[in-house]
Amino acid sequence: MSFDLSTVGFTTQPHALTFDWKVLAAYALGIGAKRDELQYLYENAKGGMKAYPTFAVVPSYAPVMELLGKCNANMAMVVHGAQLVRIHKAIPDSGTLQTTGTLKGIYDMKKLGQVILETNTSLDGEPVFDTVWSILVRDGGGFEGPRPPAAPPEPTVPKDRPADWTFEEATSPEQALLYRLSGDENPLHADPEFATAVGFPQGPILHGLATYGFAARAVIKQAAGGDGNRVRAFNGQFRKPVWPGDTLITQGWSVDAGKVAFNTTVKGRPEVVLGGGWAEIG
Repeated sequence: MSFDLSTVGFTTQPHALTFDWKVLAAYALGIGAKRDELQYLYENAKGGMKAYPTFAVVPSYAPVMELLGKCNANMAMVVHGAQLVRIHKAIPDSGTLQTTGTLKGIYDMKKLGQVILETNTSLDGEPVFDTVWSILVRDGGGFEGPRPPAAPPEPTVPKDRPADWTFEEATSPEQALLYRLSGDENPLHADPEFATAVGFPQGPILHGLATYGFAARAVIKQAAGGDGNRVRAFNGQFRKPVWPGDTLITQGWSVDAGKVAFNTTVKGRPEVVLGGGWAEIG
């Protein structure tokens, strides 16, 4: 199976997602929200219900899947490389979002193929948030296509000083089963037999975007005073798998005015599972 390079530049028709407080609460629980985060879980919370900024990925699932099918990506070999969300205005507690996706590029990384997808979401005609997805296709390289362009400079974790803060939190054994209620129903995250068949005999792995959401909550608690509406952008690169029940440790560094660099590891394992992390705080 090879990529259809002629699809670069293709934009989908809008995909609609109607949501309410239940959709937002299910997402918040999927990324580990607790009772002290009631404003993200309860429709009658004082001051109104809020949405975590990383909810931006949820309306993108449908156009992202359409684009991967359009470019002929081998879905059996797809892994998530990196994720960026940019927020233009606070996400309300209900409404119908319209999301389009654009296939921005297909790149040859020798053994890997890389697909870059961008989504744009609006509500009542006004932009709410955008996302950028880096999708890697194992054994999808070697088609003599263009190499990925150089990435723009991004905040990075300082090597010369300890973290400004550390946040440790356990995921639950049911975490992936909770997260999949938000729309990512890949059996890799639920079915032990499927997980074993594709190389994970330890069992179903946690969605990378669930780990991403846990890290976002850590940044919001430690660097944004608990207010997710202050997050303007959030980025992370998926490095290693996480299993439901693992304890995540996120460390953050203030690197510039309003900018935080972070990484996330699993307690008891030295490797970074979510790296290249940074956030812009308003």
